[in-house]
Amino acid sequence: MTVLHLAAAAYPCQRYAHWDEFEAFLSAFVAEGVSGGAQVLLLPEYASLELLSLLPEALHHDVLGQRHALQMLLPGFLDVHARLARQHGVYLLGGSFIVEVSAGRYLNRAHLHGPDGELGLQDKLIMTRFENEEWSISPGEGLSVFETAYGKLGVNICYDAEFADLARAQARAGMELLLVPSFTGNLHGYHRVRVGAMARALENQIYVAQSPCLADAPWSYAIETAVGAAGVYAPADPGREGGGNGLPETGVVAQGEVNVPGWLHTTLDLDVTREVRRNGHVLNARDQAKALAQAQGEIQVNRMEAVRP
Repeated sequence: MTVLHLAAAAYPCQRYAHWDEFEAFLSAFVAEGVSGGAQVLLLPEYASLELLSLLPEALHHDVLGQRHALQMLLPGFLDVHARLARQHGVYLLGGSFIVEVSAGRYLNRAHLHGPDGELGLQDKLIMTRFENEEWSISPGEGLSVFETAYGKLGVNICYDAEFADLARAQARAGMELLLVPSFTGNLHGYHRVRVGAMARALENQIYVAQSPCLADAPWSYAIETAVGAAGVYAPADPGREGGGNGLPETGVVAQGEVNVPGWLHTTLDLDVTREVRRNGHVLNARDQAKALAQAQGEIQVNRMEAVRP
């Protein structure tokens, strides 16, 4: 039996005057999540951008200049998250960070910290228009699945969750829980990612958790506004006999309130979704191969003619 307690954050970005303020806030926030019993904790995309407040004011709206300046804060950022994961004995997905991987090339990277000092990396693969056209953030390459004490986890950073093939490949590699850290500037964007997360749960018959940034920061163009709610989703499948297996009829395991900061806690039984994939009421994960085979055939475009009496 594989049961894990998950906490997904609706993380309220702050403005800091000193590094110690950031470390104290994050430490207290994570401790609050752990106090609820969490073994896996999820922080959102670009939660690290609150560190822009520690840069010179001239860089707060300079979306190109701030990328390189943030690099001096990356070692400390990683050290704090690693310490918290070890201290509490948990897996902690930190807020994603703009990482300079070579001269002038920046990626949006999420770091998964383990309880024994392990470190996993997942880069965002599909860039939004803002990341591509204004920020010049490059797409990463390759997907990962992380083996943990609670099963295999994967990460799709925000927009990546809107593309079925990414999570589908991770699920084929054994992923049973997909973490979706997100940063969306309006409710349209939040719901796009939410719908994507729910679709990935349905298609692959796995659990999916979403964690949003919350921000009201007119002092910085990059982090200006962020909205959303934490959520955890599952396939809406009662099992082969239809008698109920604990999975919700709506596919919504847990749902936070929009723009209310804090942790959303839930307990996930991976044996339930394993059984659904093996012998569910429907077999979406298995039947994806059939759908793909059908889609690869020639598509007939037929003109519909009016039928006259």
